[in-house]
Amino acid sequence: MMNRQWRLAAHPQGAAQLDTWSLHEAPMPEPGPGQILIRTQWLSLDPYMRGRISPAANYAKGVGIGEVMQGGGVGEVVSSNHPDWKPGDIAEAMGVGWQEYAVLTPDLPGAAKVNKVDPELAPPQATLSWLGMPGLTAYIGTLEIGRPKPSDTMIVSAASGAVGQIAGQIGKLCGARVIGIAGSDEKLDWCRSVGFDATINYKTTNDMTAAIAALAPNGVDVFFDNTGGPIHDAVLRNLAVAARVVICGRIALANDFEQEDIGLRASSRLVVTRAMLQGLVVFDWWHRRDEAGERLRLWHREGRLQAREDVLDGFERVPEAFLRMMAGRNFGKQLVRVGS
Repeated sequence: MMNRQWRLAAHPQGAAQLDTWSLHEAPMPEPGPGQILIRTQWLSLDPYMRGRISPAANYAKGVGIGEVMQGGGVGEVVSSNHPDWKPGDIAEAMGVGWQEYAVLTPDLPGAAKVNKVDPELAPPQATLSWLGMPGLTAYIGTLEIGRPKPSDTMIVSAASGAVGQIAGQIGKLCGARVIGIAGSDEKLDWCRSVGFDATINYKTTNDMTAAIAALAPNGVDVFFDNTGGPIHDAVLRNLAVAARVVICGRIALANDFEQEDIGLRASSRLVVTRAMLQGLVVFDWWHRRDEAGERLRLWHREGRLQAREDVLDGFERVPEAFLRMMAGRNFGKQLVRVGS
């Protein structure tokens, strides 16, 4: 029996293409002492992966040519050499990778930890979405960095995406007035249905700076930035005094990953507003995952938190799903269902 894998074939210059990865068959892996073997059921596609396939320095180790593409996933244990795991258990881990079977080491610390999934608490794929890394990102970025208050106006870019949809709803739970920015009316209709107060379609808006000013006449107090680029510049022109800006992602610039980001020089605006900009790498906050999970599950159970998924079926479609997500064609958290 063989293990199919998607391996990195080339470091892309600009946008990744389907031939950035190649499909291979490898011998079925065997778990060593203290390890488990899982059969992958779900794979997560996330914008941070673009940095992993670049030769440029990044906050996490990149994927080398010929190596299995990295990424989070959920799977069923089929073989175990660990006393706390048995066949039939469901495991979630950041280190599954784009492959049908993976050997995992449960006792690794931090973001490398393997988490046991209880399907009675939530669907297993939720641990890749609102109950996993994207949920933790939204939770920390909103509550620890953005800190919205009832009198605040908060803007979320990529508002219908895996992180944005959760961040906006947490902002509403804090009492803020939340404005969502996305690229289709359908996405924005959904954002309003889960509580966003106002929305902007950046693809049909000629003057983003003016559109933001019209909806936030007293300025933007909290900006959860998932895109970078022109949206970032337009919001920075509209910051309120003592604003907090969460720099979470730069998907608008992902196809220029290897180039320096040259945008608005906002130093004068930052002096006037005394605003704070802080970058967010969720792995720095992994020790808060259990806490975040408990609160996110509570809000979800109470009907105060909703999440949308965009699912493609079939292992063959993993690169397609990645490109779909990077182009903004996904609606909600991008997942691939590998098997039941």
